[in-house]
Amino acid sequence: MTKVATVAANVGKRRILCRISLGILRDKFGASEQDPMRSVAEHRTAIQEAARTLIENERYEADGSILIRACDL
Repeated sequence: MTKVATVAANVGKRRILCRISLGILRDKFGASEQDPMRSVAEHRTAIQEAARTLIENERYEADGSILIRACDL
């Protein structure tokens, strides 16, 4: 079972992976462990806004990805 949902953002010509943990999806949006991506789809706007803010503030992880934390939502 995956513990993280990953969505991609396109910034210029770069593809940036944005990750959010199942725990945060469950706590913030009531996601089920069986279908966490449903919660991602239902709350796409909030997740995309958090990712956009983190990208604009250049809050990249060492691997170049974005990690969305509870405090970002």
